[in-house]
Amino acid sequence: MLQNRVNPFGQLIKTPERGAWLGNRGVIHNEQQEIVRAYKIKAWITCVLEFRGRHREIMQPDRWTELFFLDEATAFSAGHRPCFQCRYKDHQRFKEFWIKGNPHYGFNIKTPVSKIDDILQTERIAADKSKVTYEENLKGLPNGTFVFYDEKPYLLKDGQLYLWSPAGYQKGIMMPDVGKLLVLTPQSFVNMFNAGYVPQMGI
Repeated sequence: MLQNRVNPFGQLIKTPERGAWLGNRGVIHNEQQEIVRAYKIKAWITCVLEFRGRHREIMQPDRWTELFFLDEATAFSAGHRPCFQCRYKDHQRFKEFWIKGNPHYGFNIKTPVSKIDDILQTERIAADKSKVTYEENLKGLPNGTFVFYDEKPYLLKDGQLYLWSPAGYQKGIMMPDVGKLLVLTPQSFVNMFNAGYVPQMGI
């Protein structure tokens, strides 16, 4: 079993469960198919599982490491964005709503996506290599956001919280009246959701 499934914290875990999306952070495995680093490049992307009939053998030497996600909401929580090549329309939609939701950066549609990647990198990993989180009032968060509640990752959708697992989500619970919680989804992605981007959620 390979360590190539990504959880909402951005961690790589081993599980027999398959994912609905493919991800890329560069070459992060060795010749024994073991993960040796968290990332190699700043462009963390989310791809479709099939594209133009191409076939890849998993974790081949010196080839980028294939990662997998339960759904797009999980990928965003982990810090990945849509791929420009295999998800061109989604990428354009992502860029439009990311810019709309984050006007304070002064970007426009012609701004290279690498500029967005630079910002995302600061929102993913802290100096001590831990995941960057922040506190926010639960009732002010949009659908598709992951929060840390009861020591576990939960997805917020339509006023309910859904506990994440590699196999899928458990039955939703009503949003607790707890005030602020730690948010796992990067801040600029949450802003993007508020601006109108609705991520795919496996619920």
